[in-house]
Amino acid sequence: MTARVRSGLTAADFRRIALSFDGAIEASHMNHPDFRANGKIFATIHPDDRRGMVKLLPEEQARFVRDHPDMFAPESGAWGRQGCTRVEFAAADEETLGEAMTLAWQLVMRSPAKARTRKAPGRKRR
Repeated sequence: MTARVRSGLTAADFRRIALSFDGAIEASHMNHPDFRANGKIFATIHPDDRRGMVKLLPEEQARFVRDHPDMFAPESGAWGRQGCTRVEFAAADEETLGEAMTLAWQLVMRSPAKARTRKAPGRKRR
C-alpha cells in the first residue's frame, strides 16, 4: 500500500509552525492572528484562513517567489516591496514554509526589541 502525501497546509499548520519558535507568541493585528517574537510581527494569518504572510528580506522574498511561485507572492503595495510575502496554504509544504518562517523569525530576532510605550495618565498625544 502506498502512503498518500497530503498536499497543502491549513491555518492550524501555519499557527503550529509559527508558535514552535523560541519566544513566539500569538496576538492579533487588524482583526487577524499574528505571530511575534522580540516584540515584532514575523508572520500573520489572513482573515480568510487560506493564506498567511511571512516577513522576509526582499532578496529572500525574490528567491522564494522564483523557486515556489504557486506558494509565495509579494503582498500588495509597499508591504510587498519591503519583503512581506504571501503564503498560499493550499500550495504549501511544511519544509518550505518552515524554511521561510525560520528566516522571518531570525529577522525579527536580529533587530532590537520593540519598546512598549505607554501614554502618561492625563496627557494627550500630539
